[in-house]
Amino acid sequence: MTASRRRPRTPDILHADAELLVVDKPPGVLLTEQSGEKVGLPNLLRGRAGLLEEESYRIVHRLPEQASGVVVYARTSAAQRNLIEQFAEGGLEIVYLALVTGYVEADGEINIPLFYDKRAGQLQASDRRGSPAETRYRIVERVAGNTLLECWPRKERTDQVRVHLAAIGHPLTVDTEFGGGSAVLLSGYKTGYRPSERRPERPLVERLTLHAAAVSLAHPDSGEPMRFTAPLPKDLRATTIQLGRLC
Repeated sequence: MTASRRRPRTPDILHADAELLVVDKPPGVLLTEQSGEKVGLPNLLRGRAGLLEEESYRIVHRLPEQASGVVVYARTSAAQRNLIEQFAEGGLEIVYLALVTGYVEADGEINIPLFYDKRAGQLQASDRRGSPAETRYRIVERVAGNTLLECWPRKERTDQVRVHLAAIGHPLTVDTEFGGGSAVLLSGYKTGYRPSERRPERPLVERLTLHAAAVSLAHPDSGEPMRFTAPLPKDLRATTIQLGRLC
Protein backbone atom coordinates (compact mmCIF):
# COMPACT_ATOMS: atom_id res chain seq x y z
CA MET A 1 0.00 0.00 0.00
CA THR A 2 1.12 3.54 -0.72
CA ALA A 3 0.53 4.51 2.91
CA SER A 4 3.47 2.37 4.01
CA ARG A 5 5.85 4.30 1.72
CA ARG A 6 5.09 7.73 3.16
CA ARG A 7 6.90 8.97 6.24
CA PRO A 8 4.47 8.29 9.12
CA ARG A 9 3.43 11.13 11.40
CA THR A 10 5.11 11.45 14.78
CA PRO A 11 3.21 9.16 17.17
CA ASP A 12 1.53 10.69 20.22
CA ILE A 13 2.50 9.24 23.60
CA LEU A 14 -0.75 8.91 25.56
CA HIS A 15 0.77 7.66 28.81
CA ALA A 16 4.14 6.63 30.21
CA ASP A 17 5.15 5.37 33.64
CA ALA A 18 7.57 2.79 35.02
CA GLU A 19 5.35 -0.12 33.87
CA LEU A 20 3.38 1.13 30.87
CA LEU A 21 3.86 2.96 27.60
CA VAL A 22 0.69 3.78 25.66
CA VAL A 23 0.96 5.23 22.15
CA ASP A 24 -1.37 6.39 19.37
CA LYS A 25 0.09 4.38 16.47
CA PRO A 26 -0.04 5.92 12.98
CA PRO A 27 -1.02 3.65 10.06
CA GLY A 28 1.80 2.09 8.06
CA VAL A 29 3.96 1.39 11.11
CA LEU A 30 5.04 -1.96 12.61
CA LEU A 31 4.74 -2.64 16.35
CA THR A 32 8.23 -4.13 16.22
CA GLU A 33 11.57 -2.67 15.17
CA GLN A 34 12.01 -1.45 11.60
CA SER A 35 12.15 -4.23 9.02
CA GLY A 36 13.62 -3.35 5.63
CA GLU A 37 11.74 -0.31 4.33
CA LYS A 38 8.94 -0.75 6.87
CA VAL A 39 9.14 1.70 9.76
CA GLY A 40 8.85 0.36 13.30
CA LEU A 41 7.03 2.23 16.07
CA PRO A 42 9.97 1.74 18.48
CA ASN A 43 12.21 3.54 15.97
CA LEU A 44 9.86 6.54 15.93
CA LEU A 45 9.67 6.60 19.73
CA ARG A 46 13.32 6.11 20.58
CA GLY A 47 14.89 9.29 21.91
CA ARG A 48 11.55 10.92 22.82
CA ALA A 49 11.40 12.71 26.17
CA GLY A 50 11.05 10.28 29.06
CA LEU A 51 12.04 7.21 27.02
CA LEU A 52 15.37 5.46 27.23
CA GLU A 53 17.59 4.95 24.20
CA GLU A 54 17.83 1.25 25.12
CA GLU A 55 14.09 0.99 25.86
CA SER A 56 12.56 -2.49 25.46
CA TYR A 57 9.20 -2.38 23.69
CA ARG A 58 7.38 -5.44 25.04
CA ILE A 59 4.29 -6.18 22.96
CA VAL A 60 1.05 -6.87 24.83
CA HIS A 61 -1.51 -7.02 21.99
CA ARG A 62 -1.42 -6.84 18.20
CA LEU A 63 -2.51 -4.12 15.81
CA PRO A 64 -2.00 -4.57 12.05
CA GLU A 65 0.65 -2.45 10.36
CA GLN A 66 -1.93 -0.63 8.26
CA ALA A 67 -4.33 0.02 11.16
CA SER A 68 -4.07 2.95 13.55
CA GLY A 69 -4.84 3.71 17.17
CA VAL A 70 -4.04 2.86 20.77
CA VAL A 71 -1.15 0.46 21.39
CA VAL A 72 0.05 -0.69 24.82
CA TYR A 73 3.65 -1.70 25.50
CA ALA A 74 4.94 -3.10 28.80
CA ARG A 75 8.18 -1.61 30.12
CA THR A 76 9.03 -4.56 32.39
CA SER A 77 8.75 -8.33 32.05
CA ALA A 78 6.39 -8.52 35.04
CA ALA A 79 4.08 -5.90 33.52
CA GLN A 80 4.08 -7.76 30.21
CA ARG A 81 3.03 -11.04 31.89
CA ASN A 82 0.26 -9.26 33.77
CA LEU A 83 -1.09 -7.41 30.73
CA ILE A 84 -0.97 -10.45 28.44
CA GLU A 85 -2.94 -12.36 31.07
CA GLN A 86 -5.48 -9.52 31.23
CA PHE A 87 -5.78 -9.56 27.44
CA ALA A 88 -6.27 -13.35 27.33
CA GLU A 89 -8.97 -13.19 30.02
CA GLY A 90 -10.79 -10.18 28.59
CA GLY A 91 -9.66 -7.71 31.24
CA LEU A 92 -7.76 -5.64 28.70
CA GLU A 93 -10.47 -4.44 26.33
CA ILE A 94 -10.05 -2.69 22.98
CA VAL A 95 -12.77 -0.69 21.25
CA TYR A 96 -12.37 -0.32 17.48
CA LEU A 97 -13.84 2.02 14.91
CA ALA A 98 -14.29 0.22 11.61
CA LEU A 99 -15.48 1.57 8.27
CA VAL A 100 -17.17 -1.37 6.55
CA THR A 101 -18.79 -2.01 3.18
CA GLY A 102 -22.54 -1.75 2.79
CA TYR A 103 -25.30 -0.51 5.08
CA VAL A 104 -25.42 -2.37 8.39
CA GLU A 105 -29.07 -2.65 9.38
CA ALA A 106 -28.81 -2.52 13.17
CA ASP A 107 -26.53 -2.90 16.17
CA GLY A 108 -25.66 -6.51 16.81
CA GLU A 109 -23.41 -9.27 18.01
CA ILE A 110 -21.36 -11.80 16.06
CA ASN A 111 -20.94 -15.25 17.60
CA ILE A 112 -19.00 -17.30 15.05
CA PRO A 113 -16.17 -19.70 16.02
CA LEU A 114 -12.71 -18.84 14.72
CA PHE A 115 -9.78 -21.08 13.85
CA TYR A 116 -6.31 -20.51 12.47
CA ASP A 117 -5.94 -22.10 9.05
CA LYS A 118 -2.27 -23.06 8.69
CA ARG A 119 -2.57 -23.61 4.95
CA ALA A 120 -4.04 -20.16 4.35
CA GLY A 121 -1.86 -18.63 7.05
CA GLN A 122 -4.72 -16.64 8.56
CA LEU A 123 -7.62 -16.66 10.99
CA GLN A 124 -10.91 -17.90 9.55
CA ALA A 125 -14.53 -18.19 10.63
CA SER A 126 -16.49 -21.44 10.62
CA ASP A 127 -19.75 -22.65 12.17
CA ARG A 128 -18.37 -26.21 12.32
CA ARG A 129 -14.94 -25.79 13.92
CA GLY A 130 -12.79 -23.43 15.93
CA SER A 131 -13.01 -21.70 19.29
CA PRO A 132 -15.98 -19.59 20.40
CA ALA A 133 -15.56 -15.90 19.59
CA GLU A 134 -17.79 -12.89 20.16
CA THR A 135 -17.73 -9.39 18.71
CA ARG A 136 -20.37 -6.77 19.50
CA TYR A 137 -20.91 -3.78 17.24
CA ARG A 138 -22.84 -0.51 17.21
CA ILE A 139 -23.64 1.76 14.28
CA VAL A 140 -21.92 5.14 14.58
CA GLU A 141 -22.83 6.54 11.17
CA ARG A 142 -24.07 5.41 7.76
CA VAL A 143 -22.35 7.10 4.83
CA ALA A 144 -22.46 6.52 1.05
CA GLY A 145 -22.17 2.77 0.49
CA ASN A 146 -20.53 2.17 3.88
CA THR A 147 -21.11 2.14 7.62
CA LEU A 148 -18.88 3.33 10.45
CA LEU A 149 -19.10 0.84 13.33
CA GLU A 150 -17.86 0.74 16.90
CA CYS A 151 -16.75 -2.82 17.72
CA TRP A 152 -16.00 -4.64 20.98
CA PRO A 153 -14.34 -8.05 20.57
CA ARG A 154 -14.52 -10.24 23.68
CA LYS A 155 -11.27 -12.07 24.59
CA GLU A 156 -9.94 -10.90 21.26
CA ARG A 157 -7.84 -12.96 18.89
CA THR A 158 -5.58 -11.34 16.28
CA ASP A 159 -7.70 -10.16 13.31
CA GLN A 160 -10.94 -11.20 15.04
CA VAL A 161 -12.79 -7.99 14.15
CA ARG A 162 -11.72 -8.20 10.50
CA VAL A 163 -12.73 -11.85 10.15
CA HIS A 164 -16.03 -11.49 11.99
CA LEU A 165 -17.12 -8.45 9.96
CA ALA A 166 -16.25 -10.23 6.71
CA ALA A 167 -18.23 -13.27 7.90
CA ILE A 168 -21.45 -11.23 8.16
CA GLY A 169 -20.95 -9.70 4.72
CA HIS A 170 -19.53 -6.36 5.84
CA PRO A 171 -15.74 -6.54 5.50
CA LEU A 172 -13.60 -3.50 6.19
CA THR A 173 -13.99 -1.10 3.27
CA VAL A 174 -10.26 -1.35 2.64
CA ASP A 175 -8.93 -4.82 3.48
CA THR A 176 -7.78 -6.94 0.54
CA GLU A 177 -6.90 -9.85 2.85
CA PHE A 178 -10.43 -10.33 4.18
CA GLY A 179 -12.77 -9.33 1.37
CA GLY A 180 -12.56 -5.55 1.26
CA GLY A 181 -11.24 -3.28 -1.46
CA SER A 182 -7.81 -1.77 -1.99
CA ALA A 183 -8.81 1.89 -1.67
CA VAL A 184 -11.74 4.29 -1.39
CA LEU A 185 -12.16 6.48 -4.47
CA LEU A 186 -14.64 9.34 -4.50
CA SER A 187 -15.40 8.52 -8.14
CA GLY A 188 -16.89 5.22 -7.00
CA TYR A 189 -19.62 7.00 -5.03
CA LYS A 190 -20.14 10.49 -6.45
CA THR A 191 -22.56 10.79 -9.35
CA GLY A 192 -21.15 12.91 -12.16
CA TYR A 193 -17.61 12.82 -10.80
CA ARG A 194 -15.22 14.53 -13.18
CA PRO A 195 -11.63 13.28 -13.08
CA SER A 196 -8.70 15.64 -13.49
CA GLU A 197 -7.02 15.54 -16.88
CA ARG A 198 -3.67 16.43 -15.33
CA ARG A 199 -3.31 13.93 -12.49
CA PRO A 200 -4.73 10.53 -11.43
CA GLU A 201 -7.42 10.46 -8.79
CA ARG A 202 -6.05 10.37 -5.26
CA PRO A 203 -7.77 7.82 -2.98
CA LEU A 204 -9.54 9.11 0.10
CA VAL A 205 -7.95 6.24 2.04
CA GLU A 206 -5.88 3.24 0.93
CA ARG A 207 -5.03 1.47 4.18
CA LEU A 208 -7.02 -0.72 6.55
CA THR A 209 -10.13 1.17 7.60
CA LEU A 210 -9.65 0.07 11.20
CA HIS A 211 -8.75 2.22 14.21
CA ALA A 212 -8.20 1.16 17.84
CA ALA A 213 -10.12 4.01 19.44
CA ALA A 214 -9.80 3.04 23.11
CA VAL A 215 -8.10 0.57 25.45
CA SER A 216 -9.21 -0.18 29.01
CA LEU A 217 -7.04 -2.11 31.47
CA ALA A 218 -6.02 -2.47 35.10
CA HIS A 219 -2.60 -1.01 35.86
CA PRO A 220 -0.22 -3.99 36.18
CA ASP A 221 1.26 -2.69 39.44
CA SER A 222 -1.48 -0.78 41.28
CA GLY A 223 -4.54 -2.45 39.73
CA GLU A 224 -6.02 0.99 39.06
CA PRO A 225 -8.59 1.00 36.20
CA MET A 226 -7.26 3.00 33.26
CA ARG A 227 -8.67 4.00 29.88
CA PHE A 228 -6.81 5.52 26.95
CA THR A 229 -8.35 6.96 23.79
CA ALA A 230 -7.15 8.08 20.36
CA PRO A 231 -9.25 10.21 18.00
CA LEU A 232 -10.13 9.02 14.52
CA PRO A 233 -7.14 10.00 12.37
CA LYS A 234 -7.31 12.55 9.56
CA ASP A 235 -7.61 10.09 6.65
CA LEU A 236 -10.52 8.10 8.11
CA ARG A 237 -12.22 11.24 9.42
CA ALA A 238 -11.98 12.92 6.00
CA THR A 239 -13.28 9.78 4.28
CA THR A 240 -16.38 9.54 6.47
CA ILE A 241 -17.07 13.28 6.03
CA GLN A 242 -16.74 13.08 2.24
CA LEU A 243 -18.90 9.97 1.94
CA GLY A 244 -21.37 11.37 4.47
CA ARG A 245 -22.03 14.35 2.21
CA LEU A 246 -23.18 11.99 -0.54
CA CYS A 247 -25.98 10.31 1.44
